[in-house]
Amino acid sequence: MLMFPPEVLVAYGIAMLVVVISPGPDNLLAISRGLSQGPWAAALSSIGAGLGIMVHSLAATFGLTLIIQASPAAFWVVKAVGAAYLIWLGLKALRSRDLISFEPAKRQSLRRVFVTGVLSNVLNPKPGLFVLAFIPQFVSAQRGSVPVQMLVYGTIFAVCTAIIFTLMGAFASRLSAWLARHPRTGSGLNIGAGLVLVAAGLSILGLQRRA
Repeated sequence: MLMFPPEVLVAYGIAMLVVVISPGPDNLLAISRGLSQGPWAAALSSIGAGLGIMVHSLAATFGLTLIIQASPAAFWVVKAVGAAYLIWLGLKALRSRDLISFEPAKRQSLRRVFVTGVLSNVLNPKPGLFVLAFIPQFVSAQRGSVPVQMLVYGTIFAVCTAIIFTLMGAFASRLSAWLARHPRTGSGLNIGAGLVLVAAGLSILGLQRRA
């Protein structure tokens, strides 16, 4: 039996992409760096975010393995908390319309940009909740080592996050002038962000535990 069946990897990749591109403090930080300081700053912030996700992945791997193997009920509680957080964040974005802002951030040293990218992700519950509540859905003790599967899925998440956030920041750097002339765009993007977050939360609630 393959440890990482193709159909499981495809399902995981699709679900992961929805979470990575859904608006949140981590990817919005990369976008703001692209708007204010250009693509290199956005790339450093994004790499920092990817390293932050590895911190979450390591914590989940060595803290949740026993829960995954021995306590399905505890797993469902964690998943419900993660879904509730995403839904709450989406409803908040729909209500306040201030989740996304295209105001250029104050310029900072590239070292500070990188460190801020790491810390903003480590301290942000969104990626942590994703690792805790979502990755175990694609892990099975019947396919081999649970810690190895957790770390591989976490690494995929981290690498894809760094790449996608870098592309977002680079794209934002090219759009900064246009966006400055269209302030109403922010309101529409906030509505879209809220709807995506709510949908992501509902999708987590609808998942079935894999054997």
